[in-house]
Amino acid sequence: MNDVQEARAVSIVDVSPRDGLQNEKVPVSTEDKLRLINELVSLGARRIEAVSFVNPKKVPQMADADAVMAGVPRDNGASYIGLVLNTKGAVRAVEAGVDEMNYVLPVTDAFAAANQNTTVAAALDALAEVSAIAAAASIPLTVTAAVAFGCPYQGDVPQEQALSVVRSALQSGVLAELALADTIGCAVPWQVGGMFTALRSETDVPLRAHLHETRHTALANTYAAMAAGVGVFDSAVGGLGGCPFAPGAAGNVSTEDLAWMLGRAGFPTSIDPVRATELGRWICAKVGTAPRSGLAGAGVFPNPV
Repeated sequence: MNDVQEARAVSIVDVSPRDGLQNEKVPVSTEDKLRLINELVSLGARRIEAVSFVNPKKVPQMADADAVMAGVPRDNGASYIGLVLNTKGAVRAVEAGVDEMNYVLPVTDAFAAANQNTTVAAALDALAEVSAIAAAASIPLTVTAAVAFGCPYQGDVPQEQALSVVRSALQSGVLAELALADTIGCAVPWQVGGMFTALRSETDVPLRAHLHETRHTALANTYAAMAAGVGVFDSAVGGLGGCPFAPGAAGNVSTEDLAWMLGRAGFPTSIDPVRATELGRWICAKVGTAPRSGLAGAGVFPNPV
């Protein structure tokens, strides 16, 4: 494990209130979203992707983004992230008082059309504007390269195609962080390691991984990303998640499984996996589904005293 042990300190961004809920059909009240966020803070989450500023007709679950941001607890050490797809969303995010902004940049035109009604070239042009909006408000900006390892419409995404888009993003805006998203959960560890290793050799911008568990490779992909120098990982309690515009995408790697695995391997995070498991059960019950995490079924090991 020497290659992984030499990686940076590891942290988790919990995306349960945003990616975890956005594709669920059962509406979740603003009150319950705020309870979810409060509980995440209580169990140790320090970066939370709380909302997305998108068209409420297309993503009804995020229609109350402004109300959620107005109600989040402040002065508690947590940083709240708002996801945006365009300049309009970026303006809303600033007005709502987000602490960080996350801009989605598709690496294929097919996914750009389905997810954002745009093209890769136009999304890159918009990134320059979004970057300026974030900078003017002193809000750190993350760019997440969507479908970086495979696209539900194009199919395989060659590494050079994804890297070309990411290189353009690095030139188009001032980034605090760069994420690669396995949006549909099709990546394998060798692919993930290769992509992040290539990026690490080209930029000093901190790297983040957004991994889905569709084909049960997310934890293995986490290891590969860590070996390539990645220090930040997205997850959602209960393994919730999915994209309305990515057919077949299953949930995120679960916060509890990720925190347990990292802690067990000697990389403690701020998150309590036992309490994360309990919170995952609660929010999954709210949307009428069973938790998808390993810990929800098997429990932690060794058992807590």
